Amino acid sequence: MRLLAKYIQNVISLALIAIATSFVLVTKVSAIPLSQGDRIRVLIPEGELFSGVFEVNLDGKIQVPYLDPISVQGLEINEVKQKIYDALIAQKYFQPKFLQVNVNILQWSAIQVTVSGEIFQPGRIIVNSRSAEDRALQQSVSSGDYPPERYLTAALRGAGGVMPNANIKEIRLIRNGKEQKIDLTGIFTGDPVEDVPLIAGDRIVVSRLPQPLNEFVRPSQITPPGIRVFLSNLTHSASSNASSAIKSDGASFPYGARFSQAVVSANCAGGVVTAHDRHALLVRVDRITGETKSWDRAVEQIMRDSKNDNDNPFLMPEDTVACYDSTTTDVRDVFSTISDVLNPFNLIFGILGGTKK
Repeated sequence: MRLLAKYIQNVISLALIAIATSFVLVTKVSAIPLSQGDRIRVLIPEGELFSGVFEVNLDGKIQVPYLDPISVQGLEINEVKQKIYDALIAQKYFQPKFLQVNVNILQWSAIQVTVSGEIFQPGRIIVNSRSAEDRALQQSVSSGDYPPERYLTAALRGAGGVMPNANIKEIRLIRNGKEQKIDLTGIFTGDPVEDVPLIAGDRIVVSRLPQPLNEFVRPSQITPPGIRVFLSNLTHSASSNASSAIKSDGASFPYGARFSQAVVSANCAGGVVTAHDRHALLVRVDRITGETKSWDRAVEQIMRDSKNDNDNPFLMPEDTVACYDSTTTDVRDVFSTISDVLNPFNLIFGILGGTKK
């Protein structure tokens, strides 16, 4: 009898664990709040007049036939279900014990949010935007949709990603006057992260740290995967992009690359002995103030003695890196010009040679 009682107790415990686990999973799936443009399907047995597909209006409400507009903006599916149930009972269309309401998501819409602070491209952005083909395909699905791009991390990524000075431990989410702080450091450490779903009108503010955190300057869900940098490595000014072999869109680097990597990519390092004193210039324009900041370093110093962020800074989007020759090369060019002047035959041969086709 004791063994039987223990067996029954174990079965009951396992059943309770299974029920709790399923409840957690359902809660996670249904935790996305409704927003403007979302489409839901309402099914009420013995209540076809109240059933149908409804879209959340610009005022955040749905219009179920024979009922007053129901505000659903920011509510989860279970909460919407309860609101419809309460409204039908209040209007005495059904008896409580006979009413069943089923609400399913049919399609999550694109929403507009604002992102400000330590972000590369602050402003208003649209997340969860889909092509016309995808939207048309979703129309044929009876129910169910998953919006991976309607979360906080997607909004930060859509705004260009966070900057090195971003305080990712306290990302501020402001909704309907209420503020919530979210810690996203787990994106870099591998710890669990609560990626908060968004609704239209949310404000995201990324505050600034006194000093940048180098460990977060690398590709991730909330930082740029790559950046574009403009390079130049010419002794003389070029007459065209084609003749200088410079692409119109610059060069691409992974986020987290440093000044020294751009110097190598532009072929500024190495070369003949007369170029061993070459210099590299990094020019950066502040995205907000428009102030120009520059770093002028000897190539040898960059390659051999880059021990801190000031000597070898991280590259940022739209940086410009230019290399120029040493004074040795400049003096050589001056003597070459003087030689041409003193020897008129060199000028004649140069002119005739230049006219040949």
